Amino acid sequence: MKKRSGFGVMKQLIGLVRPLAGFMILAIDMGLAGHLAASGITILGGYAVLEVAGIQTPFTLKGIFCLVLVFALLRGILRYAEQACNHFVAFKLLALIRDKVFFALRKLCPAKLDGKEKGNLISVITSDIELLEVFYAHTISPVAIAALFSGIMSLFIGSFHRSFGVIALAAYGTVGVVIPVLVSKRSGENGLRFRTKAGELSGFVLDSLRGLSETLQYGQGRARLVQMNDRTEQLSIDEEKMKRVQGSNQAVTNTVILLFDLVMLFANAMCYQKGSIGFAGVLIPTIALMSSFGPVVALANLGSTLQNTFAAGNRVLDILEESPVVEEVQGMEPVTFTGACADKVSFSYGGEQILDQVSVAIKKGTVIGISGRSGSGKSTLLKLFLRFYDTQKGQIQISGKEISRINTTNLRDMESLVSQETHLFCDSIRSNLRIAKLDATDAEIEAACKKASVHEFIMGLADGYDTPVGELGDTLSGGERQRLGLARAFLHDADLMMLDEPTSNLDSLNEAVILKALREEKNNKTVVLVSHRASTMRITDQIYSVEHGRIS
Repeated sequence: MKKRSGFGVMKQLIGLVRPLAGFMILAIDMGLAGHLAASGITILGGYAVLEVAGIQTPFTLKGIFCLVLVFALLRGILRYAEQACNHFVAFKLLALIRDKVFFALRKLCPAKLDGKEKGNLISVITSDIELLEVFYAHTISPVAIAALFSGIMSLFIGSFHRSFGVIALAAYGTVGVVIPVLVSKRSGENGLRFRTKAGELSGFVLDSLRGLSETLQYGQGRARLVQMNDRTEQLSIDEEKMKRVQGSNQAVTNTVILLFDLVMLFANAMCYQKGSIGFAGVLIPTIALMSSFGPVVALANLGSTLQNTFAAGNRVLDILEESPVVEEVQGMEPVTFTGACADKVSFSYGGEQILDQVSVAIKKGTVIGISGRSGSGKSTLLKLFLRFYDTQKGQIQISGKEISRINTTNLRDMESLVSQETHLFCDSIRSNLRIAKLDATDAEIEAACKKASVHEFIMGLADGYDTPVGELGDTLSGGERQRLGLARAFLHDADLMMLDEPTSNLDSLNEAVILKALREEKNNKTVVLVSHRASTMRITDQIYSVEHGRIS
């Protein structure tokens, strides 16, 4: 995770506001006017006291009461309008950020997301982005409002005596800047640690739910519960530290405000004794200072709460700034599939050699078999043909052109992959199949399912193709999920079909039907089969054996 300062995170998050800068400026203007109206009510009360005491003021009692009513009405309207603008900006930006995050995840997938905790990613997409609402709705405009309001009030209070303005400015600066900075430093990495552990807990819970049957089967329920409770307890401890800092922050803020009020009162008294000001110069500046800490107190409270928000922002920015392993290619001339090859390809995962000088020739209209022991690099070779990763040495070519110079969408259209694990979404069978071809007709879907030997099974279900498959397809067997994966590949109708153990979960009858369909597709398709089964390899025209990352 990239480390950023709180200021760095704030700067980058503010940069995302540009599309809605007009609404943010409007919120600041209305917020500033609203706070001035609120303080004006208290200050007018001071002038009313002076009028009653017979001291001349710029207002009459009648004028004061009229202005108080106007300011009170304006305060309510402006406060509502400010919050409406702030929340409009916040929720619009959250939608834009989610869109950016999903776009970033699509670019990072699959290489950069392999091995990532899905629960942690879910935590970033949901709760971390949601926390940014605090920043956009309750931070940017309050900071601007507090700065402008403090300047205006310091000038007003300083108009009675220059030293009063200096005291007011020092008070606002201490409460709105010094205290939040000190609290932020005191909080340290608490917020980031809390968000990270919250994401890890989400991943642990998700993992526990998915493996619930295995946990119960082997009697590990209590041990798993203990681990979950331990993680929850650690999270509670971190949250308690943050709450403790927040509580002490409020206590310090209130104490500092009281001290500055006393300093202002003492300075007023001294000036009054010297005769440099009258009673109005004592009462109005003191009342004005006491009634004007609202905007800067909001900043003081942000010192502790923003740690959590900045930590969430840091995790979101990590995804937005993450560089994909493979960059998408655009702007090249379209390519039509005429064959493929791997030429002396070498590849490693984190320094571990997987493939070494591998060469494979795939002629159009043939069925190529790739065999070998588990971990020998067969599946990795298919991923390189799909350009999920780039080769480190050698080349992968389609139609005589290196795949890093073929448009990514063009490459995906020419290829289809059936992996060892078929992922099904919590939707109907029909919707799961249409992922391969969104505009597929019912006739095309049924034809693909017949080739995959799954049509009869589907028609035997109560709702046929509209039957829900459940989360991760858990209402279906492994063989049924695998056949739906094959149906997707047939429906996609790509020129190059790459099948990774496509019959591993199938019985002999279904395997025979599928192999027959693959053999019949030979005239229109090129097929690469990865399998341990000798029966599957019988339909191949040529077999390559991968041993220790080398082809034999």
